[in-house]
Amino acid sequence: MHDPQPLSRPPRNGLRWALIAGAVVVAGGAFAYVGGWLTSHRLTAQRLVDELQRNGGGVHPGYRRNHAKGVCVAGYFEGNGNASAYSTASVFAVGRTPVVGRFAIPGGNPYAPDGSVPIRSLALRFNLPNGQQWRTGMNSMPVFPVATPQAFYAQQVASRKDPATGKPDPAKLAAFFAAHPETAAFRAWAKTARPSASFITESYYGLDAFYFIDAQGGRHAVRWRMAPEATDTNPAPAGDDNYLVSDLKQRLARGPQRWHLLVTLAAPGDPTDDATKVWPADRTTIDAGTLVLTGEQPQDNGPCRDINYDPTVLPAGIAISDDPLLPARSAAYADSYLRRTREEAHVPGTTAPTHAPPEAAR
Repeated sequence: MHDPQPLSRPPRNGLRWALIAGAVVVAGGAFAYVGGWLTSHRLTAQRLVDELQRNGGGVHPGYRRNHAKGVCVAGYFEGNGNASAYSTASVFAVGRTPVVGRFAIPGGNPYAPDGSVPIRSLALRFNLPNGQQWRTGMNSMPVFPVATPQAFYAQQVASRKDPATGKPDPAKLAAFFAAHPETAAFRAWAKTARPSASFITESYYGLDAFYFIDAQGGRHAVRWRMAPEATDTNPAPAGDDNYLVSDLKQRLARGPQRWHLLVTLAAPGDPTDDATKVWPADRTTIDAGTLVLTGEQPQDNGPCRDINYDPTVLPAGIAISDDPLLPARSAAYADSYLRRTREEAHVPGTTAPTHAPPEAAR
């Protein structure tokens, strides 16, 4: 989005991009309306994305409004058949499924130092042979801070930077956490979490619950995570704000990088509508196959650039749960997608992307 001479940039046909992006937003908005989160307190995707944008330092044209700093990756998923008894999705059969993914750090600032937050994220799009897709967005923490879109919005408001200090007001954050005790598990994790030196050594958690649908129509509540084969813990280099991409390039130059897709089956009574609560550790977990990443590309002209990693885009054999965060994520992702693609298309009334130093623009 900041490449002065992109090799594969589509024609700047504003009307065509606006129509495509508009259709995505309408679909996401309809999903959110059906989910009920748009009507209870008049919380909208636009208001939520506005807060993310504000906390990210304002508008950065052409970039996602959250997880703005990232890099494209590609490879495949090697299914081993272990999950086929629980889901009819062809991705779980024995064989390979192509994958386009994206590593990122959270926040709306595409120039944020890699060491500014302890969280890393991995989004994936599985392209199934039958034309269906499975999209998922995962993070490196095992629980989400809050359980509802309204609480997430309140968290963003409480995190606004004080103009006098350039930092969030500690009193407002304390008041938010006092009013939301469900954040305790996340805060306990955050107290000990440190920014890692590599995307490759992280585990990535799907956080929300979903259902696997088997051949008899049986529904199995599940959560998933990607567990890395690489587990070294080298410290992050000092004086480098963009070390994650450098590390990624070096590791991929030595060979493919691998994670195992671990699927946990819920027991009766385990919550499916609350991403702040972990399931007991004794639940059955299946190794469903291996994610193999083989290459990376800049996000401004790589294959992940135009993908909206909406976690409700699922193939037959996987369905969303009653987690209220899922329709909210779908609607917010669609709104963010519309904003950045309109800017890319130079639609009147938007701010066109500006050029930036290559490393900062990754």
